[in-house]
Amino acid sequence: MPSNGQGTPDQQQPGEDTGGTGGGSVSIGSMSGGSVATGSHGTATSYNTTGAGPDPRHAELLEAIRQLREDLPATADRSDEDAALDRELADAEAEIVGAGSASSGRLTRLLGGVRGWLGSQAAAVGAVASATAVVQGIAQLLG
Repeated sequence: MPSNGQGTPDQQQPGEDTGGTGGGSVSIGSMSGGSVATGSHGTATSYNTTGAGPDPRHAELLEAIRQLREDLPATADRSDEDAALDRELADAEAEIVGAGSASSGRLTRLLGGVRGWLGSQAAAVGAVASATAVVQGIAQLLG
């Protein structure tokens, strides 16, 4: 049944065919979100996401996480510690991107992971600098 754009159906006009497969048209003046399907076998699927993005401190941490992941050794050259840290970084990155922030539990685990990795590594200077930025970002959020 046609809609008046306010979410309620219009009244059917005399002689109007609402169940046919005729060559009608659809006009949408304005729409925000949602889905539209036309025709006798039309289907519509809508996938909606919400979120305003991370706050400035989480955005800074996210950038530091991404930089550290780039600075880790190439996959073929990674130690078990490198791989474990990368998984922890990836999980934190996904949480910040998906929720706009990371839980204090996630931040605490990541902080321990980065500190442990730093203690066990003779890491490249770039990776150490990136890891330091991650530690500082977490400390600000937990502090």
